[in-house]
Amino acid sequence: MGRLDQKVAIITGGASGIGERMVDLFSQEGAIVIAADINEAALEKASQKENVYGMKLNVASDDDWEALAKEVNDRFGRIDILVNNAGISSEKPYQEINFEDWQKMLSINGFGPFAGMKHVAPYMAAQKKGSIVNISSYTAQIGQGFNHYSASKGAVRAISKAAATTFGSQGVRVNTLFPGIIETPMTQALSTSKELLGRLIQATPLRRLGKPEDIANAALFLASDESSYITGAELVIDGGFSAQ
Repeated sequence: MGRLDQKVAIITGGASGIGERMVDLFSQEGAIVIAADINEAALEKASQKENVYGMKLNVASDDDWEALAKEVNDRFGRIDILVNNAGISSEKPYQEINFEDWQKMLSINGFGPFAGMKHVAPYMAAQKKGSIVNISSYTAQIGQGFNHYSASKGAVRAISKAAATTFGSQGVRVNTLFPGIIETPMTQALSTSKELLGRLIQATPLRRLGKPEDIANAALFLASDESSYITGAELVIDGGFSAQ
């Protein structure tokens, strides 16, 4: 038996990077997985996998979230797991960040997880059980990154705690992961600078960057019934960087 047998999971940003690894792992563990993403070409590829259904979603759209949650519940009869993984990053220095940059970052990275919980949690509450896993960042916990990205991930941290207390009595658990630097297409630019990459690795106690499976494995645990008494928790996965 798989650890997620007969469960229905929605994973945002599920067509690439960390999200794609989560989709593969969750489906291997027996779940029906909805890979929700804005990239239609990648979604078509995802839909070719067993027990995986690609569905287009703009996480910054309240209407998109409402429609997706209803469609998944109507089609599969339940929603057991939500992983709010979709997000964007930016290398802009703080001096160049303007209101439009701020608004775009917060709408995707901040409002996206909020809207997901807003529309999915009620379906979970109706069945008196569900697990939500939000992906924040280690930059939300330490003094690194005076920018709109850190602000958006700080927002995820705050709303996750609030959601855990709001929905706990209804059987819905909400936990948060805080990845460090993970080898994905989003962080691929780091590999173009061997000097920068070397400094980051040397500054990490485990002396390596993270891999998508490092995050996916943690998300699997929090999504499964193995963590049935865990809510409002924060798990940092950064190789020990923020422990210094």
